[in-house]
Amino acid sequence: MPDDNTGPVTTAATGVTSLIDIGINLAHDSFDADRDAVLERARDAGITQMIVTGSTLASSHQAVGFARAHPGRLFATAGVHPHHAGALTTDALSELRELARHPRVVAVGECGLDYFRDFSPREAQRRAFHQQLEIARELSKPVFLHQREAHEDFAAILREHPGNWTGVAHCFTGDAAQLECYLGLGLAIGITGWICDERRGAHLVALMPRIPAERLLLETDAPYLLPRDLRPKPASRRNEPAYLAHVAAAVAGARGESLASLGASSTRAARGLFGLPEVAAAS
Repeated sequence: MPDDNTGPVTTAATGVTSLIDIGINLAHDSFDADRDAVLERARDAGITQMIVTGSTLASSHQAVGFARAHPGRLFATAGVHPHHAGALTTDALSELRELARHPRVVAVGECGLDYFRDFSPREAQRRAFHQQLEIARELSKPVFLHQREAHEDFAAILREHPGNWTGVAHCFTGDAAQLECYLGLGLAIGITGWICDERRGAHLVALMPRIPAERLLLETDAPYLLPRDLRPKPASRRNEPAYLAHVAAAVAGARGESLASLGASSTRAARGLFGLPEVAAAS
C-alpha cells in the first residue's frame, strides 16, 4: 500500500476469499479523518466482517453506532478495559449491562486485567472483571478478554465463575503454558500482528500448530500493532483491518497450511463464536 494510505491493498491478491477481523478499535480518534476509507480498504482486501471493540462506555456506544450503520458487516463489543476499571461505578455498570443487551453487541468486553500499566488499581480491575463476567453469563454472550502481566489472577478469576468460558483471549502474546491454560478454560485464541515482530513475537510461531483450527481467530487490534515486517509501511504507522491478510499469512506459514485454508477455518470459527451471519465475499 502506498504511504499515503490511499491506494489498493496489495495483500488482497492472496487467494483468500474472506477474512473476519475480530478486533478493531474503530472509535479511536486516529480514524476520525478517514473512517469510511478505512472500511473501504478493508472491503477491497477481502475483510468481509469486523468486530468493533468497546473499551469504555463511550467507545462501546460508538461501536454499537458503527454496527447499526453497517448491518451485517460491523458488529460490536461492549465493555470496560482494565485501564478504565476505576470508572465502572454502579451507575456505569447498569448502563453497560443494558448496552450489552443490544443485538448488535456480540461479546462483553474488552475486559480483564492489565498489571503492566496499572492505569487502574488492581483491586478495581479485579472487581470490574468479575462484574463483566457476570454480565456475560446473564446475557449468554461470549467475552472479549484482555490480559497483560496478570495471568495467574486472570485465570483464577475465570475459574471462580462456573463452566468453561465462551470467548476469546484477545491479542494472545503468552507462552505455551498460558496457551494450554486458556484452551483448557474453553477460550478461543486471537492472534494479531504481534506474531510478525521478530523481537517480541517470535515465540508465537512455534505455538500456532497447537491451536485447534476451530479456536483460532485473527485480529488486527487496529490502530495498534502494525505488523513490524509490513513493507512498505504506511507513513502514519497506523494499523488498519486491510492488513489482516498479512497477519493471516504469517499464521498460516507458522501452521504449515495454506492461507486459503486458514482463512476459511478462522472465518468459520469467528462466525461460530460470535454468532455472525454468513455473507458473500466483497467484490
